[in-house]
Amino acid sequence: MMTSRRNRKIIHIDMDCFFAAVEMRDFPEYKGVPLAVGGSQKQRGVISTCNYEARRYGVRSAMPTAQAFKLCRNLTLVPGRMQVYRDVSRQIHAIFQRYTTLIEPLSLDEAYLDVSAATQCQGSATLIAESIRADIFRELHLTASAGVAPVKFLAKVASEVNKPDGLYVITPDRMQQVIDDLPLEKIPGVGRVSSARLNQAGLYCCADVRASDYRQLLRNFGRLGASLWKKSHGIDEREVTPERERKSVGVERTLSVNIKTYHECLDLITNQLYPELEKRYQALEGQRDIIKQGIKIKFADFRQTTIEHIHQDLSLKDFEQLLQRIMLRQQGREIRLIGLHLTLKPEEESRQLLLTI
Repeated sequence: MMTSRRNRKIIHIDMDCFFAAVEMRDFPEYKGVPLAVGGSQKQRGVISTCNYEARRYGVRSAMPTAQAFKLCRNLTLVPGRMQVYRDVSRQIHAIFQRYTTLIEPLSLDEAYLDVSAATQCQGSATLIAESIRADIFRELHLTASAGVAPVKFLAKVASEVNKPDGLYVITPDRMQQVIDDLPLEKIPGVGRVSSARLNQAGLYCCADVRASDYRQLLRNFGRLGASLWKKSHGIDEREVTPERERKSVGVERTLSVNIKTYHECLDLITNQLYPELEKRYQALEGQRDIIKQGIKIKFADFRQTTIEHIHQDLSLKDFEQLLQRIMLRQQGREIRLIGLHLTLKPEEESRQLLLTI
């Protein structure tokens, strides 16, 4: 029997500057100094994450490394240690398992937990969240922030309120009040461009959306309008799903030196990107069919474009054809990033197809 959303207890756990925090834990000399994890200063790359000392200078995740150094000249930059981060993430998830099996990982450092049926801590989601944070700090010497709410999107919003190393709880009786006051840009999935469009239409917080005509929202904003209307009324029917199905697989490269010609791009795809994509696809668990193949290109002016076609086979020749078509959009610009990706058929559909063969 599905738990009523008013009775659900959802926790969103988000580790604080995870990669950087692991580095500061393992190398104490990094504590108290602006620190970022990412590409080297000499080669083009982007920041994976940074500590709060670096953030005070305006450094952010996904920021080009060169821009980060312009903002913070004394920034300490270290390469990532992904295997270490994966190992720590497994330890964090082992702590989650003490309280519930309903765990939906979003990334190495972030997850939803449904503790509606938990009996630990007298069944209190607030006490469970505090206990999890205490376990993580005591055993792993890392801090985590947590949000507690009856629905998923609000739990995620709540985990940001008292960051870092904090907890915020939204109880069912306060839920609508919190939602009404919530700025739309704080809702997960509302980016800078969407936020600007909403503001131009006079929509700044969820109360504005709740007072709007649903059909008008659909006409002006499509699926985003429908989603915001639901959230503004406290409707988020998504369950915490332990198994998150992979919908795509891809690989991309940010280049240390821009390239410009079709042959340079083809050489990169043939010798580096396609072999890595093939390896990642073959490493997937179970037989997964391909729906689409695609190429993404980011130009030197940071504008990017994507092209896809429907094809069920993994073939280098298909990517060559896609490259020819996407290069027609180049308009003389140099290229700083190329990526390849596959869109995968849902596992259930793939299994049914195999049974009919």
